[in-house]
Amino acid sequence: MEPEKDADKNLSVSNEFVDVETGDYNAQLSTSKSPEFDPVTSNLGKEILTDEYAAVVVEDDSPYPEVRAAVPSSDDSSLPQNTIRMWTLGLIFTTIGCALNLLFSLHQPSIIITTFVTSILAWPVGLLWARFLPNVKIFGAPLNPGPFNIKEHALITIMANVAYGGMTAGGAAYATDIFLAQNRFYKSDFGWGFDLVAIWSTQCIGFALGGICRRVLVYPASMIWPQNLVMSTFLTNMHVNENHVINGWKISRLNFFGIVGVTGFLWYWIPGYIWTGLSSFAWPTWIAPNNPKVNQVFGSTTGLGLLPITFDWEQISGYVGSPLIPPASALATIGLSMILIFWSVVPALYYTNTWYSKYMPISSSSSYDRYGKDYDVQKIINTKTLSFNNEEYKKYSPLFLSTTFAISYGLSFASMLATLVHAVIFHGKDIVQQVKRKEKPDVHMRLMQQNYKEVPEWWFFGVFLVFFGLAVATVRAWPTEMPVWALVVALIIAIIFLLPCGIIFALTNISVGLNVVTEFIVGYMLPGKPLAMMFFKTFGYITNVQAVTFVQDMKLGHYMKIAPRVLFAAQFVGTIWGSLVQVAVLRWSYSAIHELCEPHQSSNYTCPNGRVFFNASIIWGVIGPQRQFSAGQIYNKILYFFVLGAALPVVNWLILKKWPNSFVRWLNWPVFFSGTGMIPPATPYNYAAYCGVGLFFGYYVKRKWFHWWSKYNYSLSAGLDIGLAWSMVIIFLTTTLTNTSFPTWWGNSIVQRTMDTQGTAVLKTLEKGESFGPSSW
Repeated sequence: MEPEKDADKNLSVSNEFVDVETGDYNAQLSTSKSPEFDPVTSNLGKEILTDEYAAVVVEDDSPYPEVRAAVPSSDDSSLPQNTIRMWTLGLIFTTIGCALNLLFSLHQPSIIITTFVTSILAWPVGLLWARFLPNVKIFGAPLNPGPFNIKEHALITIMANVAYGGMTAGGAAYATDIFLAQNRFYKSDFGWGFDLVAIWSTQCIGFALGGICRRVLVYPASMIWPQNLVMSTFLTNMHVNENHVINGWKISRLNFFGIVGVTGFLWYWIPGYIWTGLSSFAWPTWIAPNNPKVNQVFGSTTGLGLLPITFDWEQISGYVGSPLIPPASALATIGLSMILIFWSVVPALYYTNTWYSKYMPISSSSSYDRYGKDYDVQKIINTKTLSFNNEEYKKYSPLFLSTTFAISYGLSFASMLATLVHAVIFHGKDIVQQVKRKEKPDVHMRLMQQNYKEVPEWWFFGVFLVFFGLAVATVRAWPTEMPVWALVVALIIAIIFLLPCGIIFALTNISVGLNVVTEFIVGYMLPGKPLAMMFFKTFGYITNVQAVTFVQDMKLGHYMKIAPRVLFAAQFVGTIWGSLVQVAVLRWSYSAIHELCEPHQSSNYTCPNGRVFFNASIIWGVIGPQRQFSAGQIYNKILYFFVLGAALPVVNWLILKKWPNSFVRWLNWPVFFSGTGMIPPATPYNYAAYCGVGLFFGYYVKRKWFHWWSKYNYSLSAGLDIGLAWSMVIIFLTTTLTNTSFPTWWGNSIVQRTMDTQGTAVLKTLEKGESFGPSSW
C-alpha cells in the first residue's frame, strides 16, 4: 500500500545511543549512571545529560533518555504496512496464541504466551515469505511487497497481543472465566450464541474507551509505557540485523533465542512430566509430609513457600508472566509487599486463629464451610434461577476463606483507593495539562501528525455504541438477572478508573485491577445473583483492563510509526477473531479433557482461574458482602484496608514535600497493594521465585554486565517462554489427551503425598459431626 502522506525529511533525524566499545546501537535503556526513573512522581529524564554518556544527542528528540535509547526518532513512511503478509501472519499467530493461552489458562499453574513469543516467531516466517513467495497481485494487492519490515512485524505483534487479552488480562479473555464458572461449577449453559455475544461485548467496549482516551495516555511524551520500550528495542534489534561482540559473547540474538528455546523445550519434560519434584521443590515437605506446620511454612501449593527453590520456568513465570521484563524497582516493591504481607502478617493472623483460620490451609483459592469441607454452593441457591436461598444458608454454613485469600481482598480494597489518591496528588496537574493539550509534542508525535491520518473520534464512539448494544443484549436476552442500569454503573466505574490505572501502568508496568471493588459494589447492589455479579465485575473490571491493553499497543504503534487507521483495523479484527477462537477451544476442551476442572485432574487441568472466579461469585454474588464484611460479620476488619489505601499515598506525598530525595519516592503504594494480586491461585512460592529471578537479571546482571543484558535479556525471556509453551503442548497432546502418565516413582509420588499438595495442612481437625465458627449467622 502507498503511504498516506510523504515523509517530512526534516523530521527524519537519527538520534540513537552508540556504544563506543561495541558500536551497538539502541542498546542502552538505562545505566547505573543514567538519570533514574522515579515511578512515584514520574521524574524521568528531567535531569541534564552529562559527559559520561557515550551518546550523540540531537535536539529534536524525546525529552526522556529511556525513550531516546529505545525508540528511533526517525520514520520511513514508504514502508508497506497494510499488506496481505501482515494480515495473514497476524491472523495465524493470533489463532495459535489464543488457542494455547486459553488451553494453558486451564492448567495449574497457568502460563501465558507473551507477545515476545509471537514477535520472535513471526520474524523468520516473514523473512521466508519475503524470500520465496512470488510477487503476484491478489485483489490488486501484492502478495510479496518486498522485504519483511519492522512495521508489518509490529502490527502482527499488536494484533496478537490484543487478541490474547494482553498481559494485564492474563492471556485468555476474561469472559471465559464466566463461562467456566457457569458451565463447569454451576452446571448451567446458555450455549454458543450467548458466549460469542458476551465475549465480544466485554472485549470491544474497552477498545473503544482506549481510543477515546489516547490523547492523555498515548500522545504525551511523559506516558512512557516501559514494556513498549522493551518491545521497540526488541523489534529494532531484529531488523537492524547487526551482531556485535558483547562481554566476550559472539552469538547473535536469534541464535541465542533458538538455543534457549530448544533447551527449554527439552528441559521442561523433566520437571513437567518425568520428575515433577523439581517443579515444586519444597523439599522440607518431603522430609515431613504429614507435619502441618512444615507444610504450611514451606509448601508450594497451599503453603507460604519460604524456600522458593524451583527448576521449572512455569512456576516462576506462570500467573504473572516473565520476571525478566518489569523494572527492578517494581519487582522490589512486589517483593517487599510479599515479605511484609504474606510472610509476616499472614502467619501472624493464621497462628492466632483469626477468622477461624487454623481449620483451613493457610493459602488456598477454595472456600470452606463450617465443617472444613469445600463450600457446597448447590445447598444455598435456587438451581433454576441461580439465586440465593437464605433459609438453606441459615441451615448450612457461613463461608470461610483461607488467610491469604482473605488478605488478598483487603489488598484489593487498598489498591483501589491508593490508585485514585496517587493519581490525583502525583499526576493530577499532568492529566489536566494533557487533556488541554498543553504538553509540547515530542518528535514521535510530530512525525505521526505529519505523516499519517488520525483515526476520527467517531470511529471509537461508533464501536462503543455497537458493542454497548451487544452488552445490553447479553444481560437481557438471557436470564443473567442483571438490569441495564447495573451495566451502566459498571461501565461508569471502568471509565472513572481508566486514567488512574492507565497512568500507573504507563509508568511502572504494573496493572491495578478493579475486580474486587466491582465485586464489592455489585454484592450490595444485586445481592444473591451470582451470574449478574460475574457480568458486573467483568464489564466494570475487564473493560478497564482491555482499554489499558489497547492503549499500550497504541503507544507501541506510536513509537513504531504505524498508520493509526491500519492500527485501528488490526486491533479490532484481532479482537473479534481471537475471541471466536477462544470460545471454540473452550467448548472443545469440555469434551476433550477428561475430568476438566476437577481438583485432582491427572494432568493438572484444574481450572485455577475459573475456580477463583467461581468462589468469588459465591462470596460476592450468592452470599454477598453484607454477610461477609459488614459490621458484626467474620471479615469486617478487612474494610480497614480502604483507609490504608487512601492514607499511605498522602503520607508519601507529605514526606516528599519535606524531603524530596527520601527513599519513599521509590515506594509506589498502588504497586505495593496490587503487585501480588494473583495470590491466590498463585502462592508466595511463585512470587518469591518470580521476584528473585527478576531482580537477579534486572538489577544484578544489568548493572554488572549491562551490555550482555541489553543484548540477550529479552531473547532469553522469549526463548524460555516459547520452549515451555511448546513442551506443554506436546505433553498435552501425547499424554493428557491419551490419559497416560509417567511410570510411578519417588520423584513424582513424593510431591503428591505431602499435606501441602493434598490441601490438608491444617492445625485443627474436626471429628465427624463437629463444626467451627459462630453459633449463628
